[in-house]
Amino acid sequence: MYSNVKPEKVSVELFKPADQTIIAGKTVEDTFKTEQEKNDIVKQVSDVYSVKKEYAQNKVDLVASIFDSAIEVKSETAPPLQGTGKPEKPEAPLPMEKKVQLLKGKLTDEVNKDLPNQVFTALVGASESDIQIAKDSTITVVNNVMSTRIPADEVENAKKRAEEELRFSSLNSELKAASIALARYVIIQNVFFDREKTEEQRQKALESVEPVKILQGQIIVVEGQLVDREIYRKLELTGVLGEDNTSQPFVGLGIIIILTVAALYYFFNSTEESKDFKTNHLIIFIIVFLVALSFMKTISLFSGNRYPNLGYFFPAAMASMLIKNLLNERYAAAATILLAGFGTIIFNEGSTGILDIPIGLYILFSGMAGIIILTSRNFKSRILSAGLALSLVNYALILSLLFIADGHYSKIEFLYYFAAALVSGLLSSILTIGLLPFFEAGFGVLSTMKLIELSNPNHPLLRKILTEAPGTYHHSIMVANLAESACEAIGANGLLARVGCYYHDIGKTKRPQFFIENQMNIDNPHDRLPPATSRDIIIAHATDGGEILRKHKLPKEIVDIAEQHHGTTLLKYFYHKASQLGEDVKEEDYRYPGPKAQTKEIAVIGIADSVEAAVRSMAQPTAEKIESLVVSIISDRLHDHQFNECDITMRELQIVKTSLCETLNGIFHSRIEYPEFQKTEQKVKA
Repeated sequence: MYSNVKPEKVSVELFKPADQTIIAGKTVEDTFKTEQEKNDIVKQVSDVYSVKKEYAQNKVDLVASIFDSAIEVKSETAPPLQGTGKPEKPEAPLPMEKKVQLLKGKLTDEVNKDLPNQVFTALVGASESDIQIAKDSTITVVNNVMSTRIPADEVENAKKRAEEELRFSSLNSELKAASIALARYVIIQNVFFDREKTEEQRQKALESVEPVKILQGQIIVVEGQLVDREIYRKLELTGVLGEDNTSQPFVGLGIIIILTVAALYYFFNSTEESKDFKTNHLIIFIIVFLVALSFMKTISLFSGNRYPNLGYFFPAAMASMLIKNLLNERYAAAATILLAGFGTIIFNEGSTGILDIPIGLYILFSGMAGIIILTSRNFKSRILSAGLALSLVNYALILSLLFIADGHYSKIEFLYYFAAALVSGLLSSILTIGLLPFFEAGFGVLSTMKLIELSNPNHPLLRKILTEAPGTYHHSIMVANLAESACEAIGANGLLARVGCYYHDIGKTKRPQFFIENQMNIDNPHDRLPPATSRDIIIAHATDGGEILRKHKLPKEIVDIAEQHHGTTLLKYFYHKASQLGEDVKEEDYRYPGPKAQTKEIAVIGIADSVEAAVRSMAQPTAEKIESLVVSIISDRLHDHQFNECDITMRELQIVKTSLCETLNGIFHSRIEYPEFQKTEQKVKA
């Protein structure tokens, strides 16, 4: 996967055609384009101007105060009235300059400085009524003009408008000139540039600009297209020209590998298997995983722009089906999840840094489907049929991914994807069948396929049991039914238990007539033999069975079942018979040599073997009798410490008891005689 994360460097020349189609391997922000967009949008934001509405009233008040001051001067300088209401003898009138000085004394220095002297002269020289008329006219004009927008470049025009309106008034020329001068003086700019609000609008506009990005997977240049400065800049930005020597992809891949190793370490150490089994299973897991990765990488080398989506031809369920057959579902599911993750990296169509999520989902669900299909009894022995079923599931998965992508596809493309699904499913099955013997021979693994092969009634050893010890054969079939159900109930390998039961008494074929199930219409030879001889014959069937199975190269698990299913149990009948004859006997001399059961499957088979033989000897088995017998046999073995060397629990023994009782009740219920049946039978006999 190094090449899938290694930043791919390409060679392109400015103003020359590109030798290949180049796509972005990562998402990067195009800061240059982003800044361009920001500048463009800022230019589109108009300057914000604020109108000072209060200026109109302020200027109206100023005009009013000037006219009012002139009226006050008129009042102050008018001659006082006599008691008759007539003016007193007039004094010499105040000089005009004196009146102007009085008026200026009532006004501010700024007004006095800015207004021409003719205004003051006209005001103090006019009558009070004329001043009032001038006041009203000027205030109206100033208010009207100042209520409009007057930017800096429109101030002179505003003053001219006021002047034109006042020229048509009925005032005398001096007062009219004074009013015009006053109006021109007070009319000023009332619209100002609002920097704060303008910046606020610009900031909002900038915030609305999304960063311009070159997206992962985006085509930067097509093969044959001229590489201009803009394209070259984008190639530099995405780091495909060699200038960007980042180590981040390698760090990311390293972290993924470390996490994978840690997960596998925890996964395999959390099992209760022996150290040898763990090591063996880990090696198998790693080899299958690496084989699957090799297939992935090989297919990905041919995939790309010319041959897109070749990843769907990958036998996605091969690893899960192999590991399911060789190990168990738990390991198969773990391998599927890991392969799906690595598949997103490997099948990136040659684009560094891109994760192909759809292909990862395809591998995940196809692998899980392979596990589920193989778990079904209908497909355990028919892996090729399972491959066809898997192909249909694969096609459904591909269609779902295509529909989610909401693309438009031709009939040819749908046929292409159907072919991919078919090849993937069938290739998964073919590779599973082809690779299984390698692992079985190389690692001594007893796979599901091997167990199914051994369960074939035409197997030479099963034919030997059937022809030489038919009673033992029937007994083995019955024990197999009991043991398989019980093992599956506690999560053990039911198929191994069934096949092991078929061969567990193969040793009886050496002396079949010495075992009660084969003594049809003959006397029991043990009645004429001393207990010690009978003991040796009975005990020998376990060791003889192991020798026969080894000679025919059957798997170790089957050999262990033949040798361990009796453990070190006591041959109670012959031990008590020897004791009654007065012989000096030791209990250990009448025990099987063992070893004790090492696995749950062997422990269950030992219980089922004893239970089936005991129930078969019952005259009228009832549900109560069967349950009592099963409990007794399990208790005897428990107290005899026969389960000390395997990991079966008390809870699992309880489940085994329940399963055995249910199966036996189903087998023997037809033998239970009901009262009505007995009456009918008596009438027939009569």
